[in-house]
Amino acid sequence: MTGDFEVLDAQSMNGSAIENFSCVIYNIFLMNCTWQAGRDAPADTQYFLYWQKSRDEEEMECKLYIKDENFRNMGCIFENVSIGIEKAYFLVNGSSKDSLIQFYDEYVDLYKIEKLMPPSNITVKCDEIKNDCIIHWQRPQISHSNQDMCFKYEINVNYKDNLKGKPIYTSIQEGGNSNVFLRSNTRKKYVLKMRAAGSACFVNPAWGEWSAPVEFGNEEIISSSVWILLEVAIPLMAIITIYLCKRTGCWKTVFPQIPGPKPALFTWADTNSELMESKIQSIASENEEIVLVADMVR
Repeated sequence: MTGDFEVLDAQSMNGSAIENFSCVIYNIFLMNCTWQAGRDAPADTQYFLYWQKSRDEEEMECKLYIKDENFRNMGCIFENVSIGIEKAYFLVNGSSKDSLIQFYDEYVDLYKIEKLMPPSNITVKCDEIKNDCIIHWQRPQISHSNQDMCFKYEINVNYKDNLKGKPIYTSIQEGGNSNVFLRSNTRKKYVLKMRAAGSACFVNPAWGEWSAPVEFGNEEIISSSVWILLEVAIPLMAIITIYLCKRTGCWKTVFPQIPGPKPALFTWADTNSELMESKIQSIASENEEIVLVADMVR
């Protein structure tokens, strides 16, 4: 495949080949390749990327180029990429009206350029008696392996109110999908995050992305316990208080007896019509005398 390009490359312009070529595989099936134009390449130089997954497969040209402001191809996105055990071959050649452009080629282990996703379905369940918490997760998804033993994991735990501080717990574990964390403070809320790297198989040994933070701890459990305690304690305390008050007599102090209504202004005898009329006349005559005295004083 490269024979014809090697002949042309000898006649090509130095410094016209691309520079800083790199590729990364992410989200399991996507691959992004980028490069920079040769420092001495003519302004009208255009580049084209081809790749071959293995010797048994045909070469393919990029179908989705990434272009710069001058519409020059500066990268490519590949879809439905799968990782094999053989090195893949990449070639970028160029064209220009002014001169021949040097090509660039490279063999790459695809698994080494895969950016691992974080572990998924992370859960934490805490034992309130033993004060230990069991962390469960599922391995990152990759296209070419489903073995838990292919991964190692880093687990970081910190207090929720001290996320910027040094983690209080760090563990690196080979394989598996669970870990036990012993809480030193049952009244604290914790935050956990994880990431994965290849440990064996054809998996990238570089650490992948951190997971989203996972909160766990006793704050919610304590709140619910308090509510349950209050629901039981308040009625119980009320019953005990009523009982003690009845025994000690404090009930009368807390709830004094309400006095009865005052006697009416007139008694039954006053309801006699003749007596009532006599009293009214007596009161009227007294008022007249008071008025006369007042006039004399004036």
